[in-house]
Amino acid sequence: MSGTKPVDSDPDPEDTSEELTEAVCLESDLQDGQMMEVEVGHHNVLLTRCEGRFSAIGNQCTHYGAPLSKGALTGHTVRCPWHGACFNVLTGDLEEYPGIDSLPCHKVKIQNSKVYVSVNKRTLSQEKRIKPMGMAVPGITHTVLLLGGGAASLICAEVLRQENFAGRIIMATKDELLPYDKTRLSKVMNVQSDSLLLRRMEFFHQYDIEVWLRKEALSVDTDKKTVTFDDGTDQTYDQLLISTGCRAKHLNVPGFKLDNVKMLETPEDARQIHSACLGNNVVLVGTSFVGMEIASYLIGKASSITIIGSTELPYQNTLGPDIGKATMMMLSEKNVRFYMNDNVTEIRGIDGKVKEVVLKSAQVIPADVLIVGIGVKPNSEFLQASKIQLDSKNYVTVDKYMRTNVPGVFCGGDLATFPLVTAKNRMVNIGHWQMAQAHGRNAALNMLNKPTELRSVPFYWTVLLGKTIRYAGYGEGYTETVMKGKLEDKKFLAFYIKNNEVVAAASLNYDPAVSAVAQRLVEGKVITKREAESDDLSWLQLS
Repeated sequence: MSGTKPVDSDPDPEDTSEELTEAVCLESDLQDGQMMEVEVGHHNVLLTRCEGRFSAIGNQCTHYGAPLSKGALTGHTVRCPWHGACFNVLTGDLEEYPGIDSLPCHKVKIQNSKVYVSVNKRTLSQEKRIKPMGMAVPGITHTVLLLGGGAASLICAEVLRQENFAGRIIMATKDELLPYDKTRLSKVMNVQSDSLLLRRMEFFHQYDIEVWLRKEALSVDTDKKTVTFDDGTDQTYDQLLISTGCRAKHLNVPGFKLDNVKMLETPEDARQIHSACLGNNVVLVGTSFVGMEIASYLIGKASSITIIGSTELPYQNTLGPDIGKATMMMLSEKNVRFYMNDNVTEIRGIDGKVKEVVLKSAQVIPADVLIVGIGVKPNSEFLQASKIQLDSKNYVTVDKYMRTNVPGVFCGGDLATFPLVTAKNRMVNIGHWQMAQAHGRNAALNMLNKPTELRSVPFYWTVLLGKTIRYAGYGEGYTETVMKGKLEDKKFLAFYIKNNEVVAAASLNYDPAVSAVAQRLVEGKVITKREAESDDLSWLQLS
């Protein structure tokens, strides 16, 4: 883990000799439903008051360290303003991803109308806490096999141990690395793999989670409950989670096998793209989140950057034309050139290396490096001969408990098509990091016969030129948008409306609006078009 090392156990609650206690405010300084950042021994603490009760937990989100005091507080839940992780303010326990650790919880007492917070000196520097986890118990042979080494598998394994599952857990992945933070690959490309790891090998050893790297599943026999791997071995299972994700689509045109045609899938790819692009002419195909992030990252590093998009504007189908136009303007101001409503028809090379790219419009663009980001294909070929049901696009269909059509077999992450509660149970496929983690948790609980429906609201973020656009909800099929703020001021909040209801929101420099929207949606509360249009935005808890 980067940053502070999470602590594994709570200090003795009766031991006061190790405590540092300070008066942080008056009782009257905080009303019900309010929160504030306070300091105890140069340590940031989040103080909240809910139903008359004061609570104190760490103030820094365990994901990327955002100040939770700037987030959205609803009931006993505080939602991070940056990426939507949620924590219980009474316990500090993580309730929603993308964070994976919980927060320290501190003692609070009221004396003479003053609020006192006590922190444990020994754990003062520990900003993260791992929930108590069990281990395997000798003699229990029940085996959970996790295929794939991404977010869904990792969280499934952790939640199984948090719930005291005592059997065998095996995570098998074709990756060379332990589970790592894939969201950073297109944002910080010259990155050492080690700094991306979500958990170190000691963690997996400590909690008896077996990790098999460089091991790819070739087939699944659900009658015999076995998986066959590329090294010729078989492994039996009692319960199976399939979360093998997706891979990048190739650009199927003449010349696509030339050197310096790149796709971003691993940290090694990211490093290669970084070094290949330095001082060179770079062409990116695709105006998806990844393509736009890579373009943004390469500004000041590549000698020229050109983006080819098949639609009129970037993000046209996701964030809509207004934000597409604004982001295009942001990058154009930095000399990024756009060729929109166009496609690559040929890649030409000299000595086996890319030299130019030919477009459908007959434009010819010089290119030393071509980066392809035109979508993904599901890694489900190994399931084709099995009884596991795939949809028309070869994604695995699951119910709201992450169960496939085969008992004991679950699926999660980018490979799953699932019913989204906030979209009236419409079957969707959402390749978001936080959603994959939520799938992993749900699969684990349902494997343990703790029936839990998936209720998470999709939460996504993208970084351009150091500015983060946040997005929550599911906007597909929206018919209109309500815009607050000004796109040209690089400060806005967009509500996406369908049938007079807000189905999603996106923002730039408008925190914690998107987190507040996500919280309303997860609670099943309707946000009306009229509410979105109103000038009274107090419900968004804007600071």
